[in-house]
Amino acid sequence: MITKHVLKNGFEISIKRLNAHDLDEIMSLQLKVVKELTTESFLQPLEEEEFLYILNGKGLMIGAFYNEELIAFRAMMEPELDEEHLGKEAGLDKSVWSEALYSEITNVNPEFRGNGLQVLLGKLIMKEVDEERFRYILTTVAPFNIASLKDKFAHGLEIVSLGEKYNNMLRYTMLKDLKESERTYTVQDRKSIAMANTIEQQLLIKKGWVGTQIEVVNDEWIVHFEKRKN
Repeated sequence: MITKHVLKNGFEISIKRLNAHDLDEIMSLQLKVVKELTTESFLQPLEEEEFLYILNGKGLMIGAFYNEELIAFRAMMEPELDEEHLGKEAGLDKSVWSEALYSEITNVNPEFRGNGLQVLLGKLIMKEVDEERFRYILTTVAPFNIASLKDKFAHGLEIVSLGEKYNNMLRYTMLKDLKESERTYTVQDRKSIAMANTIEQQLLIKKGWVGTQIEVVNDEWIVHFEKRKN
């Protein structure tokens, strides 16, 4: 796949599948992004071995190029089927863990932020998913990583868990069922809880509620939850 797009700033970019030959540029861009971070816990950088695992057939990775320079990339990974699998957090039966892909890292060159590259790459990489093999998309996002949460909600992922991961850092686990359109459910109730209120969110989630959206109300970030019945 190679597609052309014009950004909000008027620059034309090309987007294509990445492979192992792009590793040096991928690592260089990640380093640039990490140096610009204001909250380090928001991003869990990948090691070379993890990128190669994806690039050599255990996932998908696409990149955006401007004047032949890599300015953004987005990755999805086929995870190991071990006890760290996010399917466990999401309440998926172990028998279907092999049908899950992780929405992994997204990096955008700071000079190109504000052009909607993260969402654009998300839409394009979702189209590349083999839905004959994979049904679920899973990811983790830090509370108050607003840009990443908005991105995941934009692609249809929902909050299904909240707990400590990655050396005791608080994370939402988010899930998208690619066959969700084939299911029908009714919304029984809705509640809104402050994002800072971890315990109340965890209690709702344990009762089967899912987080469906966020918004700022009176200078406070709120998470909207739904209780559903199939």
